[in-house]
Amino acid sequence: MSPQSPFKAMEASPSEKDPLLSGLGQRVKLLRARGGMSRRMLAEEAGVSERHLANLESGIGNVSVLVLQQVALALGSSLAELLGDETTSTPEGLMIRKLLHGRGPEELQRAHKALAELFGAITPGQRRNHIALVGLRGAGKSTLGRMAAAQLGWPFVELRAEITRIAGCSPVEIQALYGSNAYRRYQRQALEDAVQTYPHCVIATAGGLVGDPSTFDLLLTNCLTIWLQADPEDHMNRVIAQGEQRQMADSRKAIEDLRVTLESRAAFYAKADSAYNTSGKTVDEAFSGLMAALAEHQLKPA
Repeated sequence: MSPQSPFKAMEASPSEKDPLLSGLGQRVKLLRARGGMSRRMLAEEAGVSERHLANLESGIGNVSVLVLQQVALALGSSLAELLGDETTSTPEGLMIRKLLHGRGPEELQRAHKALAELFGAITPGQRRNHIALVGLRGAGKSTLGRMAAAQLGWPFVELRAEITRIAGCSPVEIQALYGSNAYRRYQRQALEDAVQTYPHCVIATAGGLVGDPSTFDLLLTNCLTIWLQADPEDHMNRVIAQGEQRQMADSRKAIEDLRVTLESRAAFYAKADSAYNTSGKTVDEAFSGLMAALAEHQLKPA
């Protein structure tokens, strides 16, 4: 049975779109991109039709609150996050929210650091024992991560492979069989296992890990994190070289999707300790540059 039609599409020119619905649609689109979900995948998990989800993302879908909650749950976010606000359930939470409201990025960073220290975050020296590479697919996380681990004499952990080992099936199969929330649980377990099992290691993360803020915070807390960057064209060419020929079907749309995905994740990737751009470099050149970036953090081979 096809999903019901919970939206009322409204014909409107871009200038006539309701600002609330336009903002709502953009947040849904960015959250979906951040989590690496296709529109079809989100529609199936939320139980709505793909056409009506497209209306919602375009700012022309007047959706009910209950259906919007289904979309939020499928995205692993709160309804309040989709609406662009936050709610709290205790007086303390409300007072903290009031205290932080309107603060700039630097002030929020200091507040986060103070809270992390208060609740027992590990020291910078301990974080250097685990190196995590983040970024979009095709940035070089697996190739350069494996080379860096060999140079340092540390184990190399491919997080997607660990997820497959724990779940007994691939990430694609987990998404199809059990949904995105199950995948996020396996991803967090794989990360926790890696940092607890290995005194030292290099971790190549999945590009969509930042779609789960709590797991990403766990990564930042426990690992020295490097954002591997690349131009969108390089990302796509490297993915194609890995065998994803379907990316060639509509290269213009693929590039645009990459740009949207990067836009949705850039602020999270930017929380990494360092950033390094691999575009325009051979593998050996990129590896040398990455090792130079790691050397700035006083890393030493085992």
